[in-house]
Amino acid sequence: MLPRAEALDLLRSHNPEPHLVQHALATEVVMRGLAARFGQDAELWGLAGLLHDIDYPLTKETPERHGLVAVDLIGDRLPPEAVQAIVAHNSECTGREPASLFDRALRCGESVTGLVSAAALVRPTGMDGMQASSLKKKMKDKAFAASVSRERIRECETIGLELGEFLTIAIEAMTPAAAELGLTR
Repeated sequence: MLPRAEALDLLRSHNPEPHLVQHALATEVVMRGLAARFGQDAELWGLAGLLHDIDYPLTKETPERHGLVAVDLIGDRLPPEAVQAIVAHNSECTGREPASLFDRALRCGESVTGLVSAAALVRPTGMDGMQASSLKKKMKDKAFAASVSRERIRECETIGLELGEFLTIAIEAMTPAAAELGLTR
């Protein structure tokens, strides 16, 4: 399996915009948090989170290819279940439906990072002291982080997590990485 440092180099080799690197890093830590919650391989889940949008700079104009091009870029450096999760995270466009816990966790895990990040950027204390209850309120405001799919976040229920628990996992995973994610005050 690909070591994390090499995965990060691979991600950066495709010249993603800085916000995409931040999103990848945030997704990595959320996926590690979800793996811990479910007793799964945190390294594997984290790497899938880190690389899930590796092909975005190459496919942003062809969304039906997003996730599929990643298969070629990653090759055999990740196990098939990680590559499947990466393809399935964009099932609306690829037609590859999420079938496993891993697939579904990546879909909701990558989606929640935008909500958490946006909330941290408007809070005077950034990530410090953020609570799931405040994120639930933010989710009701359609104008707040408008591009974040609330439906995909709510897919946490398909992996057996109530929304509040899922948001707490995301907050707890992202808080220690706040400085690296650009979410500190």
